[in-house]
Amino acid sequence: MTSALITTDADVRQSVSRDASGLELIPDAVARPTARVEVLELLREAQRDRTPVTTAGGQTSTTAASLTDSGLLLSLRNVGGIHDIDHTARSVRVGPGELLGPLKRSLAAEGWLLAPDPTSEEDCTVGGAVACNASGARSLRYGAIRSHVRGLTVALMNGDILELRRPSIEKNTVGYAPVHDLVDWFVGSEGTLGVILEAELGLLPLPAWVIGLSIPFPTESDALAFVIAARESNALAPRCLEFLDGGALAIARTAAQDPSWATGAEALIYTELSGGEAEEPPLDAWLELAAAHHAADDDIRVYEGEAALRDARRLRHAVPATMHERAAPHRANGGRRISTDWAVPYARLGEALHVSRQAVASRGLAQPVTFGHAGNGHPHQNFIARDTSELERITDAVSDTLRTVIALGGTVAAEHGIGKIKARWLPLQMSGTQRAMMRAIKHELDPHNLLARGNIL
Repeated sequence: MTSALITTDADVRQSVSRDASGLELIPDAVARPTARVEVLELLREAQRDRTPVTTAGGQTSTTAASLTDSGLLLSLRNVGGIHDIDHTARSVRVGPGELLGPLKRSLAAEGWLLAPDPTSEEDCTVGGAVACNASGARSLRYGAIRSHVRGLTVALMNGDILELRRPSIEKNTVGYAPVHDLVDWFVGSEGTLGVILEAELGLLPLPAWVIGLSIPFPTESDALAFVIAARESNALAPRCLEFLDGGALAIARTAAQDPSWATGAEALIYTELSGGEAEEPPLDAWLELAAAHHAADDDIRVYEGEAALRDARRLRHAVPATMHERAAPHRANGGRRISTDWAVPYARLGEALHVSRQAVASRGLAQPVTFGHAGNGHPHQNFIARDTSELERITDAVSDTLRTVIALGGTVAAEHGIGKIKARWLPLQMSGTQRAMMRAIKHELDPHNLLARGNIL
């Protein structure tokens, strides 16, 4: 490839060689286009020269999906911009390089809620969030980003453009169901099928009020029983039900600079409630439910107002950030942070965690710090591998856990996608026929297998 947009500078290549996975893959070349026409030029040239292309945004991936050690790393970070806010249709059109957090604040100033809230929202791009079907704490109520994507503009590897929108008809009996809505082909495809040039996202009115509650529990079983009761209550409608085990709570306690907070607790649940002007916050009902599950009443914290809510979320977000920092010194020995995102039906989360901890203990490993979206049966287990030997044993323990997860009706990846790291586990969940169908779609759209090699398949 000879485009003036491409550089092989060693420092530039090194600057895009890492993401949140802990792996390092250095591409052969890097391009940082600033406009759609430049993206199309790069793709056509790469197709002509059979050069592999891996797209990247904020590189917050935990699966190495935005890394490559061959071909071109195509950074879309500079292809951003809010193109249009349609107040009548309640939607926004935005470029792939726009950061999600600042976008949400811009929309909030206009009175709109963009609901998806991945932990990395201050650093992740819209294109990256769509490409891995990102979700977050509030997906308990609002779902993952897939349910908010109304349309996409996508460039294929040959430089052709697809303008895709969700079908508006209510009934359709034409052909196979998987080809009725092509938007869903690209949401969660992790850059393997095309390059997102623009996304149209649905918006919701901002709630009149939001209140957060941090509720510590003496045991993990009490906390998980509380989650089940809250989910199955007809009177409560939480936006999120976030779980912190003892190790995660210790990190949050440090981040709060309050060493005496909830010291007798083994677990914590963070939830948010929201409503309209005419609704009263059901605090009494929440506190009654917490008391029924032996919550530490004196250590329950209530967060009202945007600043307080940001502080509450900062404590939760301190957990993965701290684990990332703890892993950094071990990279020289082949170690890294390992983050899982499996999920099971929410009522079986305690069972799955028990099996996971047995698999870890049987290998003489330190137990992971566990936190995440208990309301969806979806925890994150963060391990620190200090060297390649521990990395192998942790991977084996995760493999054992995932077999149980699948047996319980779960998934090997509920939020971060498959990328390169989890591709080994895809056959646990998907049959040969399913994988063959995905390869057929991939071949139809990218016949030379140039896009995002190593991701998913």
